[in-house]
Amino acid sequence: MDYFKHETVIVDDNVTIGSNTKIWHFSHIQSGAVIGSDCSLGQNVNVSNNVHIGNGVKIQNNVSVYEGVTLEDYVFCGPSCVFTNDLTPRSRYSKNHRYFPTIIHHDATIGANATIVCGHEVGHHATIAAGAVVASNVSPYALVAGVPAKQIGWVCECGQVLDKDYKCPDCGRKFVIKNDELVG
Repeated sequence: MDYFKHETVIVDDNVTIGSNTKIWHFSHIQSGAVIGSDCSLGQNVNVSNNVHIGNGVKIQNNVSVYEGVTLEDYVFCGPSCVFTNDLTPRSRYSKNHRYFPTIIHHDATIGANATIVCGHEVGHHATIAAGAVVASNVSPYALVAGVPAKQIGWVCECGQVLDKDYKCPDCGRKFVIKNDELVG
């Protein structure tokens, strides 16, 4: 075992966990889950059956990553963010594992207490503000906030909000808008 798991962590059979990954207190990794290398899963994280998590992913405390959700490389999930996998849940009626897929593309950030409604994609390097409810696809580099989440700006690959000229005040990288998409 070339990853760390706290003694309170439960790892079911048929799980793949990459090297240098750390899994903290009271977390549960369910059968069929694949977790990449160099990840950090905080306290009370649940990774459901057949979930795929890329390399370098950081999942903060109290997050459940349900079946149907894919987190690509270097995704950041803030504390208590929420993923759903069923648009019409009922306790009485089973969906027989027919869940709507949700893809969070590489280097995206999801803020604390944000909700990602299933069946949507969050583009690479996008930022979801704390408390936002994402109920539609999010473009790469977009900054979204609110309920429901609406785009309020653009962010750089380094995470900083771009100025009105699409320039990053931190790293100086410049972008342009082409066909309603940010290009750098």
